[in-house]
Amino acid sequence: MSRFQLFHQVHVDGEDGHASPVRGNDGQDGGGEGLVKLKPSGSNVTEDQEPFMGIKVRRKASRHRDYRGDYIDIPSRPCILKILEKQGDKTVLFADRVLKFTSSGKMKKRILLITDFAVYVIDPETDALKRRIALAAVDKICLSELSDNFFSIIIPTEYDMLMACTRKTEIVTVLVEAIKSAADYELEVAFSNRFDYHAASDLVKEVQFEQVAGGVKTRIVRK
Repeated sequence: MSRFQLFHQVHVDGEDGHASPVRGNDGQDGGGEGLVKLKPSGSNVTEDQEPFMGIKVRRKASRHRDYRGDYIDIPSRPCILKILEKQGDKTVLFADRVLKFTSSGKMKKRILLITDFAVYVIDPETDALKRRIALAAVDKICLSELSDNFFSIIIPTEYDMLMACTRKTEIVTVLVEAIKSAADYELEVAFSNRFDYHAASDLVKEVQFEQVAGGVKTRIVRK
């Protein structure tokens, strides 16, 4: 399946300020058998089935895309299977590589894994668990109104996560469906070309998006 990649100019203000292109990560087909049930979020999902309600500027390649769910072959990764088994999670709804922004503004490669109970952030080099967030703790997802790869998962009881992934549409769809099923409430999906997020418990940053020639310029600043 071909993928459309849009490169962005990212500016991060502060001591680690830099400009870097955000690139998508290649996924792998899931396969094999294991203790974890792999469940795709949908097949040939169309725009009217997604929580975008016509607000989001969509790329043509993302409007009619097969959602596979597992892009890193979870059954072939025993360390991740062990983490899920320990937590009692058996249904994987989504798994893929993403870029995560740290509180200092650095970008780190991570695996984002969503089950029917929680969101996991895993180090792709060691398969070590970096963070687990119960679905019930997720308050909303923030997105721009433009065709970029950024999204922020807002967790009021802890600190938020700012990430970038070419499969953002699938991530949002999976989270909305999973939270509605597990926690019985409708996850808010907020659209704005400026939004705040807690990069740490005591650090608030604003993400600013601007349409420019050739793509989207993204700026992350302290507040």
